[in-house]
Amino acid sequence: MVRIVAISGSRRDTSTTRTALHVALAAAEDAGADTELIDLGTVDLPLYHPDVDEQGDSERLKRIVREADGVLAGSPVYRGSFSSTFKNFHDFCGSDEYEYTAVGLLVTAGGGSYGAALEHLRSTFRNVHAWVVPHEVGIRGASSVVSDGDITDEDLRRRTETLGRVVVEHAERLP
Repeated sequence: MVRIVAISGSRRDTSTTRTALHVALAAAEDAGADTELIDLGTVDLPLYHPDVDEQGDSERLKRIVREADGVLAGSPVYRGSFSSTFKNFHDFCGSDEYEYTAVGLLVTAGGGSYGAALEHLRSTFRNVHAWVVPHEVGIRGASSVVSDGDITDEDLRRRTETLGRVVVEHAERLP
C-alpha cells in the first residue's frame, strides 16, 4: 500500500491550509493510500541548526517523510512565499528524505497571489530530488472558500481532491 504524508506549514488553529490538506488526504485515502498528517504547528521543531544533528522532533519527522511514497506539501502564503514554519522543517530534510518521492504542492492565500509561493516550493523540492507532480493547487481568498472543515468552492474542492489522487498515482509508479 502506498503511504502519503501531508505536511501543513501553518501554525493557525483554524488553518485553511490544514483543512485543504485534509481534503487532499481523504482523496488519497479513497484512492487506496495509507495517510498521515504532520501538523508543524504542533511539533517540537526548533530553528534549524546545521551543526546539530538531532533537534526536537526532527529525527521522527524526517523518518516519517523518508518512509512516505508521496508527500502533500501545504503552506499559507506569507509575503509572497511559503511560511517560515514550512521552510524551517524543509531545512531539516534533504534528498535522503525526498528522493523518489512524489510531491504535490498546495498553498492558501489570504489575498489573490500565490504563484510565487508555488514556484518557491517547486524549486526547493526539486533541489532535494523530489518528483514534483504537475498538478498543484493554489487557493485565493482561502478564508472565504475554506470553512467548517471543507472547501466550499466545488471547482477548488475537485482540484484539491485531484491533487491527492495524482500524488498517489505518481507514488505508485516511482521505484
